Amino acid sequence: MKLTYVTMFPENYDGFLETVQIKRARNKGILTTQIVDIRDYADGSFRHLDDSPCGGGAGMVMRCEPVIKAIRAASSDNSRIILMDPCGKPFTQKKAHELAELEDIVFVAGHYEGFDARVYDEADECISIGDYILTGGELASQVISDAIVRLLDGVIRKESLQEESFETMRLEYPQYTRPIEFEGKRVPDVLLSGNHAKINAWRKRKALERTMQYRKDLIEKYPLTDAEREILRDHSD
Repeated sequence: MKLTYVTMFPENYDGFLETVQIKRARNKGILTTQIVDIRDYADGSFRHLDDSPCGGGAGMVMRCEPVIKAIRAASSDNSRIILMDPCGKPFTQKKAHELAELEDIVFVAGHYEGFDARVYDEADECISIGDYILTGGELASQVISDAIVRLLDGVIRKESLQEESFETMRLEYPQYTRPIEFEGKRVPDVLLSGNHAKINAWRKRKALERTMQYRKDLIEKYPLTDAEREILRDHSD
């Protein structure tokens, strides 16, 4: 897979590209990355990337010409061009899986009051990582990249991905490790029993209970199945 980042601030990716999983994927040849500096495509001696909004208003807007030139230089016919933008669809684990199937993704990071509206015509889609405002789109593109790369073959063991939160739109069950007892709080006996059938049943029930406690919105959006209701009716630990 190739990930390209079109940005005004290439230095924002320095640390990210050296993080464990990204670096591992690059070293194994699973992932290649490219940084494209929008400033390289701006005209004039000062290479301005922003300007006042037409019609007036506060803030500045990213100029369309350098951004579009940078996008076109960074992409090919096979590229999926994604704008990091608050108007985009919310990022989900399902979307991470979809993007992990692609070979070439170009992330475009916005700043200021956003992109000149003509930039949107160059993109295949817009994605948002949440209903809040960041200084720029670089962090958002890194969040999405991390979620994608960990799904690629050879980066993380497949077994480690199967029961994670949001893979089934339920939170993961609570985890424990040693010491067995700490400040009067003990690891549940079922996890020490060696009975894998009971352990699996306990984990499934606790995952549902945890989802209902912390993320009721997931239950509302993805209602309990008959099988899940049956699991919750079993109160044995």
